[in-house]
Amino acid sequence: MMSNLFSVFDPSTNMFNTSMNWLSTMLGLLIIPTMMWMIPSRNNAAWNKTMKKMHEELKTLLGTKKINNGSTLMFTSLFSMILMNNTLGLFPYIFTSTSHLTLTLTMALPLWTSFMMFGWINNTKHMLTHLVPQGTPPILMPFMVCIETISNIIRPGTLAIRLTANMIAGHLLMTLLGENGSSMAYSMISILIITQIALLTLETAVAIIQSYVFAVLSTLYSSEIN
Repeated sequence: MMSNLFSVFDPSTNMFNTSMNWLSTMLGLLIIPTMMWMIPSRNNAAWNKTMKKMHEELKTLLGTKKINNGSTLMFTSLFSMILMNNTLGLFPYIFTSTSHLTLTLTMALPLWTSFMMFGWINNTKHMLTHLVPQGTPPILMPFMVCIETISNIIRPGTLAIRLTANMIAGHLLMTLLGENGSSMAYSMISILIITQIALLTLETAVAIIQSYVFAVLSTLYSSEIN
């Protein structure tokens, strides 16, 4: 019996005082068929088409400057990793690593820090102009600088919390409904199953959308420093 509803997200499984739940982060590599990398298949073609589409979209967001050549590889890899972990978390008894700030903040904070360091060292004037939006009245400039600075500082937190909160919300609702299934009348079980299937479908869409949002927002933050 759960003492706390949020305990379903605790990495409590351990071996030799080492958490085993975090192994789910790399679990996706074990379920990819070896032949997929050697012989073209429909799965391989669909995934390549998806990555090509992501590459074209992220390239448009980054721009055509020389400095951005190859940058889309980092963001498409980030999209692939988050999508894999979000999708694996929908399976029973698999720990959802992206529902923890430990993982999401670890991805968001180094990205934002590297963008800021690169921007302030190489494009200082450009970064300063971002603090005051065009057309701002002189009397409001000090306030706009404070607002833009705070908005810039909280970016890694909003990136991490957005992904974590969206993954936790659906999982909590499904867990809450599932825990009440044993005490429900038989006439309500079918309604519960239909509801759970609908929530699972919604969570699948959320898993795809949130990985896309994380990659696109990271790309947009990167494009602002050039």
